Amino acid sequence: MKYLLTYLKGMAMGAADVVPGVSGGTIAFITGILDTLLDSVKRINPSLWGVIKSQGIKGAFAHINGGFLVSLLAGILTSIFTFAKLISWLLVTHPIPIWSFFFGLIIISVVHMLKQVSGFTVARLGLFALGVLVAWAITVLNPVSVEASYINIFFGGAIAICAMVLPGISGSFILLLLGLYPVVLAAAKNIQLDILACFALGAVMGLLTFSHLLSALLRRYHDATIVFLTGLMLGTLGKIWPWKETLTWRTNSHGEQVPLLEQNISPLNFEQVTGQPSQLVFAIVCMLAAIALVWGLEKVGQRD
Repeated sequence: MKYLLTYLKGMAMGAADVVPGVSGGTIAFITGILDTLLDSVKRINPSLWGVIKSQGIKGAFAHINGGFLVSLLAGILTSIFTFAKLISWLLVTHPIPIWSFFFGLIIISVVHMLKQVSGFTVARLGLFALGVLVAWAITVLNPVSVEASYINIFFGGAIAICAMVLPGISGSFILLLLGLYPVVLAAAKNIQLDILACFALGAVMGLLTFSHLLSALLRRYHDATIVFLTGLMLGTLGKIWPWKETLTWRTNSHGEQVPLLEQNISPLNFEQVTGQPSQLVFAIVCMLAAIALVWGLEKVGQRD
C-alpha cells in the first residue's frame, strides 16, 4: 500500500512535469515526499560501491531506498507516456480551462509552502521578492532555437531535471525556452528511444548533482530556501494566465502557426479582442478543482 501511494504521487509529478509552467517538484513538496526523494537520490554516489561490496545488491538497494525510487519513477513515467498526448490535445483544444486549473494549482501551492515557514523577516521577504523577480524574468524570455542534437538534448535533460525537482520552476518550461520541448514531447508521444535515452542520461547526471545542493540548502537554510522557492512559484503565474492575446506567431517544426509573443489580458477584454468566449465560470470551476485537489494531496502527505 505504501508503494502504491508513492506510485500515485509519482503519477501526479509526471503529469505536472509534462506541462510548461508547473513543477513536479512542487507536487513532491506538497505531498510530503521531496525530502525523502532528495535523501534517496543523494545516497547514489561513489560510496555506494562500498555498500555493495559489504552488504550486496539487496543491501545497496535498501540503502538508497530503492523501493521508493522505483515506485516513484514508475508513476512519473506512466504519467509522461500516458498524459503527453492528452495534455497536448487539451492545451490546443481547451486552453482556458486547462491553464485555469494549473493557475489554481500554483496559487494553493504557494499558500501551502508559506505555511511551512516559521516566521518572516526583512531578509526572507527580500528573498521572496527576489524569487518572484527571477521567475518573472525567466518567463518573459523569448524561446531560443537550439539544434536538437544528442549533446543538446543531453544537457537539456540535465538542466530540465533540476527545475523539475525544484519547487517553483517547471522543467518543461526550461525546455520550452531552449526550444527542445516539442522534440522531447514528440519523443515521449512516439516512443523515440534514442532521444529519450539521451534525455534520460542527462537527467540522471543533473539529478545526482543537483539533489546534493538542494538537500543541503533545505537542511541548513530551510525557511530562507522555502520563501525563495515560493517566490519562484508566484513569479510564474503570469506565464500560465489563461487569457492571452497573441502578438506574434512562429512556424513550428510541423509547419503550423503557433503563438510566439503573448500578453495577458482580462477575461472581458479577451472576448472583445478575440471574439471568443472567455469561459470565465468554467475557468473558475477548474481553478477551484485544482485547489481542492492540492488540499487533498496535502492531507494525504500529512497523514503519511
